[in-house]
Amino acid sequence: MLKVDRGHIAKFQSLIALAVMLVGMSLLSESFLTTENGLNILRQISVNLCLSIGMTLIILAGGIDLSVGAVLALSGAVAAGLLKNGLRLDFLGVQLQFTVFGSIVAGLLAGAAAGLFNGVAITRFKLPPFVATLGMFSIARGLTMLWTGGFPVTGLGPTFGIIGTGVFLKVPVPVWITAALVGAFVLLTRMTRFGRHLYAVGGNERAALLTGLPVTGIKIAVYSIGGLLSAVAGLIVTSRLDSAQPNAGLGYELDSIAAVVIGGTSLSGGRGSVMGTVIGCLIIGVLNNGLFLLNVSPFWQQVVKGFVILAAVAIDRMSQPER
Repeated sequence: MLKVDRGHIAKFQSLIALAVMLVGMSLLSESFLTTENGLNILRQISVNLCLSIGMTLIILAGGIDLSVGAVLALSGAVAAGLLKNGLRLDFLGVQLQFTVFGSIVAGLLAGAAAGLFNGVAITRFKLPPFVATLGMFSIARGLTMLWTGGFPVTGLGPTFGIIGTGVFLKVPVPVWITAALVGAFVLLTRMTRFGRHLYAVGGNERAALLTGLPVTGIKIAVYSIGGLLSAVAGLIVTSRLDSAQPNAGLGYELDSIAAVVIGGTSLSGGRGSVMGTVIGCLIIGVLNNGLFLLNVSPFWQQVVKGFVILAAVAIDRMSQPER
């Protein structure tokens, strides 16, 4: 009699779910399975994928980050504000003007700094990740409002707009950006010492400490990377809208965590992959796009997404070996 290996099936459950959804949506809507719609889905998930790659590293290390949406907004606002208005240093009587490149670097540094703050708060001050990142959520939102005065920063120019709306070889630039990030972090997690140490820390932090692994440094690094990738997402959103919205990124942290969990990464840490997260983002993107094409109410879309998340977590728990 043929035996079914549950562990082998669980390894590919996200990919199977994606395949089933693709077939189902293509049968229900003639507009779904087209090149134009496929590129549209990839463009739509680019922001969530940037956030979710960083979230994957953080969850693999046994943490969580509730501030990614707020850091996205702060980073985009910093870049837009510096590009549009520059920076006035009253104590020196100097007005600094920023190029597109300079403003992008400043936005990335703002995101990395927020992530570094999270990492230090968690490792040095022993704050629970939930509390530390929830605090950063509030701090980043407040700083964004102070920086923008509560009003959008608009008119950023066509050069900056290439990040979010440009096309290269008929493929949107955000898709190229996220593809490069996926390749880089797949290599980082699979082929480097840092990646091996990351899984070790998430799997058993005490054992990692006893074997001499730099647990503190690894945790600070993953939160800093998470902040940096949130900044990349913020630049894409700001560029696409040609404005920095003070309330940008609201609720994005939930979609990010959902993509990671649906992609098979365990919330207890130490198990999962970046490629699994890519599949999780695709599942959410296909679900949202398909329901939109079928004229399903956005409110019902939220309900369906919630059930998908619960199902993914339930399957993850059932697939784990008993202890």
